[in-house]
Amino acid sequence: MNNPTHFNPANYGPVFAGLLGKERLSPLGRGTPISDVREELQALSVEKAFSHTPVKDDNMANACLSGIWLLFNYLEESHTVSQSIETTTGSFWHGIMHRREGDFFNSKYWFRGVGEHPIFPELQKVAKQLTSSIEPHPSVSFLNTHTQWQPFDFVDLVETCLANRSPHELLCKQIQQCEWELLFDFSYNKAIRG
Repeated sequence: MNNPTHFNPANYGPVFAGLLGKERLSPLGRGTPISDVREELQALSVEKAFSHTPVKDDNMANACLSGIWLLFNYLEESHTVSQSIETTTGSFWHGIMHRREGDFFNSKYWFRGVGEHPIFPELQKVAKQLTSSIEPHPSVSFLNTHTQWQPFDFVDLVETCLANRSPHELLCKQIQQCEWELLFDFSYNKAIRG
């Protein structure tokens, strides 16, 4: 996949860059935790991850940690961190985690708490770009017709893919990866700039 979000691991300091160096598409479902990074993740703290720069927003720094746990398929650990972040971005990470665990109703509950997140316009743009290169299918038509990102529709699409009722699992994984990259970038920049 080309990189429609222009995500560059080097932009997030040496600790995150070391963890983000491998390109991967996370599964739509729970996935299997990546065991070779477990010890490194367990030792990770805001202080360690951001040792290269001052943190101005602890909630957003913790949002980055929630995202890192999620990236490596540690859903419970991500959940523990995200549920302690009482911001729309914390709700966003929380909603993604529940979507991945297959609790679609709960995912939508948390996305209701997100409201209109600042990354939604870029996410809609990227999703539309990714959709333009695939064969049209009713299950993904909303990605081309809506002008704003629809997190509830995306939850439904992921559920449809996991139930084998849509042929666009790869597209959903690509969108999910872009969602992760945009949200991590947003969280990181808010953490260091306030």
